[in-house]
Formats: sequence, C-alpha cells, structure tokens
Amino acid sequence: MNRVIFSALLSHWLRHKVQFVTLFLGLALATALWSGVQSINAQARASYDDAAGSIGQRGYDKLVSENGVSLDDFVRLRRMGYLVSPELEGLLAVGADRVQLTGFDPLTSPPRVGMASLDEQGLFAFLSDQGLVLASPETAKTLTGFWGDDGPIVQVSAEVPIGQALTDVTTAQSLLSAEYLSALVIAPDQPFGLPPITDLDGYAVIPAQGTGDLAQLTDSFHLNLTAFGLLSFAVGLFIVQSAIGLAFEQRRSTFRTLRAMGIGLKRLVTLLAVELGLIALLAGLVGIVLGYGIAAALLPGVAGTLRGLYGAAVSGDLSFDPVWAISGLAMTMAGAAVAGAQALWRVVRMPILAPALPRAWAMSSARTLRLQAFAGLGLLGFSGILAIWGSGLIAGFACLASLLIGAAIVLPPITNAVLKMAGKLPRSPLGQWIVADTRQQVPALSLALMALLLALSANVGVATMVGSFRATFVGWLDQRLAAEIYVTARTPQEAEDIRRFAAPRTTAALPIWSVEATLLEQNVDIYGIIDHPTYRDNWPLLQATEDVWDEISTGQGILVNEQFARRNGITVGNTLSVTDMWPLPVVGIYSDYGNPHGQLITALEPLESRFPNRPKLRYAYRIAPDQARELARDIREKFNLPASAVVNQSDVKQMSLRVFDQTFLVTGALNFLTLGVASFALLTSLLTLSTMRLPQLAPIWSLGITTKTLSKIEFWRSLALAVFTWILSIPVGLALAWVLLSIVNVEAFGWKLPMYLFPTDWFRLGVLAVLAAAVACFWPIYRLRRVPSAQLLRVFSNER
Repeated sequence: MNRVIFSALLSHWLRHKVQFVTLFLGLALATALWSGVQSINAQARASYDDAAGSIGQRGYDKLVSENGVSLDDFVRLRRMGYLVSPELEGLLAVGADRVQLTGFDPLTSPPRVGMASLDEQGLFAFLSDQGLVLASPETAKTLTGFWGDDGPIVQVSAEVPIGQALTDVTTAQSLLSAEYLSALVIAPDQPFGLPPITDLDGYAVIPAQGTGDLAQLTDSFHLNLTAFGLLSFAVGLFIVQSAIGLAFEQRRSTFRTLRAMGIGLKRLVTLLAVELGLIALLAGLVGIVLGYGIAAALLPGVAGTLRGLYGAAVSGDLSFDPVWAISGLAMTMAGAAVAGAQALWRVVRMPILAPALPRAWAMSSARTLRLQAFAGLGLLGFSGILAIWGSGLIAGFACLASLLIGAAIVLPPITNAVLKMAGKLPRSPLGQWIVADTRQQVPALSLALMALLLALSANVGVATMVGSFRATFVGWLDQRLAAEIYVTARTPQEAEDIRRFAAPRTTAALPIWSVEATLLEQNVDIYGIIDHPTYRDNWPLLQATEDVWDEISTGQGILVNEQFARRNGITVGNTLSVTDMWPLPVVGIYSDYGNPHGQLITALEPLESRFPNRPKLRYAYRIAPDQARELARDIREKFNLPASAVVNQSDVKQMSLRVFDQTFLVTGALNFLTLGVASFALLTSLLTLSTMRLPQLAPIWSLGITTKTLSKIEFWRSLALAVFTWILSIPVGLALAWVLLSIVNVEAFGWKLPMYLFPTDWFRLGVLAVLAAAVACFWPIYRLRRVPSAQLLRVFSNER
C-alpha cells in the first residue's frame, strides 16, 4: 500500500520536472555554499592545530651574541646539554626580486611550517651538499634556474609563505655568504640540572615575540566566512520553500483523493515527509560535492590571505573531513524540514472534502499581507531594541538576524502598497491591467524577491564594511607606522651601535620598549615612549584629555588601547594602578585594530625606573622617505642583521594593503555566488508562473495584445521589480553594515570601526541586479512568445 501511495506522490515530479529541478538545485546550492565555507574553516583550523608548535606560529626565545653566533657555538652548547638549534635569516637577491631565506637544522629545530611536505628522500636532499630549497609556488618560479645545475634543488611547498624560502642552515650560509648565524633557537623545555641558559657568559636571550593565538587572531575572518555561508544557505532555502509550497498546493486534489479513499492522515504526512527527506538527502550529497569544488577553488586564496595577514600557515590543498560533510547533510535535512513544515501543516489542517482545484497558493489575501507587515515591523523593532539595549555577541547576531528577516518579510507588503498607490496613475485600461496584474504576481514572486533583497543587502552591507575597514586601515597604518624604519637589534650594545651609526642620517631615534604586566587580572603590554612630534601628530586617539601629550610626557597619565578599555569599561579620567604604588589617570584611548591583547602607553623614564634591567633592542628611526631604503640596506649589511630585523615602513604598508585586498577577494566571490543563487530563485519563480499565468494572459491576448507585446511587458515588469528591490536593499544593507561595524565587531573583537558610504558601489550593484533580473526572465519570456494560439484558446474551452 505504501509503495502505491508513494508512487502516486512521486508522479507529480514526473509531470512537473522544472519544479523538481528547482527544489533539487535549491537544496544542492544551499548545501554547497554552506559546506564549502565550513570545509575551508575546518581546513584552516586543522592547519592551526598542526602548526601550533612551529616557530612561525608561536615563537621561541633566541640566543644571540655581540660577536655573532657560529656553528661552533651550536655544537658546544649541544654538547653541554642545551637544546638549541641554529637559524640564519637573510635577504637573497634574485634579479630584481628579494626572497627572505631562512636556514635551519631540520634534525634539531622545533616543528616548522613546510617540513611536513618532505618525505625521507626529500630530507636527504635537504641535508645533502647540493641542498634543497622549499618555497611557495610563486616564489619557486622566481628561484627555479637561478643557481644553474649545480645549485640547490627548488621544491614547491604550499605551506611556505610567498616571498620566503626554507633550506638547511649550511646551504643558507653558502647562498648568503654568511659566516655567522642569526641566532640559536632555544627549545622551551631544557634538560633538568643545567644552569639557566640566561646565565651563559657572552650571550643574550631575546624573548619570543609571540603573535598570539591564531584561532583568536583569525576569528574575524572565519566569522565573516561563516556568516556568508549561512546567508547563502538562507537564500537557497527561499528557492526550496517556493518549490515545496507550490508542489503541495498543486497536489491538493491528490491529497483529497487519497484521503477520500481511506488513507490515514498520519500515513500521508509520513510519506510526504519521507519523500522530502529522500530528495533532501540526494540533493545534500550533490551539494557536498559541489561545496568541495567551491572550497577547493577558494582555499588557495584563503590560505594566502591567512599566511600574509595573520602569519597563519594553511595548506592550500583541501582534505576531505567527514565532520563538515555530515554537518552539511544535517543542515540540508534541517533546512528542508523548516521549508516543508508549513506545507505539511496545511495538509494536516486540510478538510477531506477540500476543493479539488488548486487554489492560487501565491495569491495571499490582504489579511495575510497585513499580518506579514506587522510581523516584519515587529522584527525590525526588535532589532532596534537589541541594537540600543542589547549586549553580548549573541544579542548582536540576534539583532542582525532580526534585521534581515524583518526586512525580507516586510518586502511584499511594501511592494503591494506601492503598487496600490501606483494603480491610480495610469489612465489607459492596459496600464491599469499591468499594475493590477503585477500586484497579483507579487505574492508568487515574494520568496524570490526576498532572496534577491537579502543578496543585494548583503552586497551593500559587506561592500560598506570592507570599504570602511580599508579606509580606516589605511589611515591607521599612516598613523601607527609614522616612522620610516624599524630596527630590532640582538643585544643592547648592538642597538646602541646601530643608533650611533644611523644618527648622522636620521632626525630621531625613538625607542620601542615595553614590559609585560598583569593589570585587572589580565596580561598587558606597557610601552614607554619619549616626547616627540611623531606621537603628538600621528597617534590615532579616539578619546583624550585636552593636554594628553603633556600629561604623558611628564609621566602623569597613561593611554590604553580600545580593546582593553571596552573589555573593562574604562573611560578617560579613570585611574589605573600600574603597580601597587603607581596609580595613573587614563588620559586617552587609542585604536589598535587587529590586536586581541591589552596595551598601555606612558612615559619611558618613569616606566623604566619601575621596571629596571630590561634591554632596549628596538628603535624607530625618522628619516627622509626617499633615503629610508638605502639606510635600511646599510644597517643590514653593516651589522649582518636578518631581513626581519630591519623593516621599511613603505614596504610594510604596501604588503599590508596587498594582503588586505586579497583578504576580501573571498568575500567578493561569496557575494557573487549569493547573488547568483538569488537570480536562480527569481528564474525558478518566473518559470513556475509562466505556466500558471496563462488563464490571466489569455483574455488580454484575445483583446488583441500580441504575445510579443506581453513579453515586453513581462520583461520591463521584472526589471522594475528588481530595481525596486535594489532601492530597498540600500537602507537595509547600510543598516547591516552598521550592525557589523558597531555591534558585532565590537562584541567579538573589542574595537569599533567608523562607517563610510560608497554610492558608486550601490549603482554598480544596481546594474548587476538589473542584469540578473534580465537573465532570469529571458527564458520565461522566450517561452511566452512561443506559446501556440491553440494553447491560449484552450483556456476558454476549459472555462477557466
């Protein structure tokens, strides 16, 4: 019996293949975008775990000497029992390019990014006389053939950052013509019973420069991807909801017949749920395959972004993880259940003797539209309440969800109200029919228009967020990196020698000196600065007293970064006890984007007097910008410093902006995919309506309006609806951007970004929306123009 009933239910899809394709592709696309994003996040986080102990990720203390560290020092200390490993860094000139070469000993070094790609044969080549160099695909192209046949072998490793290369320390010494090493890397766990390595004569220990927990640093990026995946999944569900609703309404006569034949309601609902579950399962499997392809295409860009922006080594090769695949299937089943719940509820409440003709499921009554308007306005009001009085990340996301859902729900009532007012404008009967017919179509197109509104709003919101972030980021870089050169010495004496060497060519040497402390039960970095116009003219203060820099220079005040201030409710005028006997008033709060930790700034001398015997190794030098590159090169060569120890401000800014732009290429791709899914939703709705609307079009055709004219009307009506949706998406998108910048970003990461407007991007998006609508309506219009006259006449013979 169940098989016969199930066959009767499935026969509907055989007669309505377009509906089945719509439902299937809607679920598959939603699953693909969601599972693709989740697989990227899973791959990245797996790479963080694998590389958690690597030098490039966590950092280790390093042993240096004023006289230079050699391989003989390494051998001697290893024989004494100390776990150290040699390291050599330097810039390798390859034609007009520069490659940062790092040499190390793979047998004694702590875990390093890139070594996982070496098998046993590769390790032998790495340690051989000829040598082997690991580099990213881009850098490998630059190095290949540079040394000729006798030089080291170049092997590609996607884990090595662009512009860098790894090799054995002896190979690096040969390539860089370096006699001494840069440092000896100190393993964190030393054998028991040895004197502290800090007590060794003739050596100095440089503490690790930790980059913080990668999972925390990259949360903003992954949060952005996850939000896009969820939004794309929601847009896909609009397609599914539309297809399921139409199918269930068209099968009302079938349900009535089955019920009249004695089929129980429980059995019918169960079989309908099984039918939907099987379709969702098959579509989910296809979606996971598509998602894997999307992730494989986007992952190399994501990996490059995370390596450059956060120092996070992420493999560019995607591995299959059953966890994200199962989660993708679960999301598909849950989404199908949510989309089909309303239709199943209608079946439960449908009387056995319900009318056999399918009611116009899309023709929502005026009462339904009013309820929809009240619900949408209620959600928008709730979003406003959360924005004003809510607190916490959950409240931020609830505000975001209420805003988007409320705006989508209120779209059909607003459209209907505008069309109702527009109905008074046309004077000709044809014009009045066009407006009335459009009002009749709005409920049927409502889900597609909602999906389009969400996609366009997301584009406006994210474009505003990214543009605001970039404008703020550029200004912040100009302020924070005001000095032209930043130098890190290996010892205090070397730092003093560099300062004396640079003095005749520079206008100022600004010490960058900090201590670690515990304040309000949190670990913070306290920086001491000298009084100089570099800080007075450039430091990015958000709030400050009138005489902030005078108070700082005399040691009578302290600055705190925005994250620490927000986290602890600190405002200008509060007092902080830096030490038990050193309370200081907060005289300013400054922006410190990207830093998850607390940071404070005060005058150098009083800080130094309370934390004595801390070496000064880093200095920022002011020099004419056109002379900075030459001085940086001279300092490296004179003192044999690694490339990472001498940083040119202009190079850092260029790299930072390049990495920033690369970061949001991924969100741009997801933006495009989301808009594509919304266009598909519009296409499927128009295709469905093209067969249902013949009874409305036939009388107009019989009055002498040709199918060619009707096609033009349909085309311009579709474009008009798309333009109207685009206009409404602008305020919704701006509200979305404001919530992201002022609420979600603050709650998640502790800093607030100013919001800028970019009208040019809005108009560009409007053009894309019109093109998407034109593409979506092309096939339905083509079918309308080719409808035979006999098919239109048959409408009258059926007395419809």
